[in-house]
Amino acid sequence: MAGFYTAVESIRGFVELGGDVLWAIMVALFLMWTLIFERIWYFYRVHPGRAKETLQEWAQRADTRSWHARRIREAMICETSIRLKRNIGVIRALVAICPLLGLLGTVTGMIAVFDVMTLSGSGDARAMASGVSKATVPTMAGMVAALSGVYFGTWLDHKASTEVERLEDQLQAH
Repeated sequence: MAGFYTAVESIRGFVELGGDVLWAIMVALFLMWTLIFERIWYFYRVHPGRAKETLQEWAQRADTRSWHARRIREAMICETSIRLKRNIGVIRALVAICPLLGLLGTVTGMIAVFDVMTLSGSGDARAMASGVSKATVPTMAGMVAALSGVYFGTWLDHKASTEVERLEDQLQAH
């Protein structure tokens, strides 16, 4: 239990160092990784069963060569594609939002620096240190958050396209 309180204190200290914008970055990061894990779960646990059902439904059809059958095949592929690509756009949007939130933190931190300069009437480095950390820490946090999701956003998109192509190849006329 002591480790939990140490972790909470570390997070609280980091947020105090970087300002309130870090809360928004943390929320975006948490949401992004929740969606990434959901997609991974879907690809490896849910999709194989759904793909098998789709293949069985197609195999049970007597007519697979007519115009009507080809439209049904296209609909099956489109439905699968929609299910596979769900939330990938949201993940990519969150990847793009994280650096912007970091930039917002930079701006608010610089405003704090200018406020200190206005109140003190000088460029006292000690007085400005808090504002400088509030300007740099969110930028770093936003970039790290975005970088952590870039790879998985691209990988999930590629995986979805590959699975759709695999299904297309398996749904052949018989």
